Amino acid sequence: MQDIIQKMQSLGFNQYEAKAYLALVRLGSASAYQVSKDSGIPRARIYEILNGLSKQGLVLKEEINEAAQYSPLPVDVFLESMQSNWRTNFESISESLKELEKTELTPDNRVATLKGADHILSFCRTLLKKAEQKAVISFWGDMYEELLADLQATSEKCGLKGIVFEIEQPLQGLDHHRITSYTENIGHQKWFILSIDGKEMIYGPSISERETAFYTDDPVHIYLLENYIWHDILVNRLVKKQNDEVEKWIATEREQFFSM
Repeated sequence: MQDIIQKMQSLGFNQYEAKAYLALVRLGSASAYQVSKDSGIPRARIYEILNGLSKQGLVLKEEINEAAQYSPLPVDVFLESMQSNWRTNFESISESLKELEKTELTPDNRVATLKGADHILSFCRTLLKKAEQKAVISFWGDMYEELLADLQATSEKCGLKGIVFEIEQPLQGLDHHRITSYTENIGHQKWFILSIDGKEMIYGPSISERETAFYTDDPVHIYLLENYIWHDILVNRLVKKQNDEVEKWIATEREQFFSM
């Protein structure tokens, strides 16, 4: 019950309003005293709460033998009303926000921090939808699977390029990174990069390990990280044409470069 109360609060009801409506749904029709007793709302507040809900049209009030009886707006009607209000508010807010948002590029290119796995994934989906010419990615399996449907949609309208790890048969335009001792033992350091049209980019560590990422429209960041992806693709393609000795040599050189 607490779960549905919290969900109703997210729709704009306070706790007492949610409890009162739910009590009436259970009781069907009841006096203020019965609603107070069933819901746990103090008797000193129950008339105020029920009258407020009545003014909103969510509770029906009848005078029967000089006593007030309350009944809930039928659940189907209540849900339709909530959905209609949400849709109206969403469309209004969307229009207002888009009018406020600056569409022109600002001279101060920025790097912003994003928090939360859902927000990061939503940002990635938004960028993929915005892509007009190309999307360049470097993804490990978890991010690739989360965004597969969005990547497919992007590949159908513009170029999709990049490299993926832990995916045997990636979408057209993407290279599969060879399996090495380095990739097998990389642990939590599975960073992702998503760049669109050379204008916007989001990058960060695996969202399953750390729900933080970075957004930038800074051309220097974008140039460096897109070149990082190309370097990874180039080395991957060259090694595939060579033999195991090249792989061992690369592993040794990497270890020496990053050692203290």
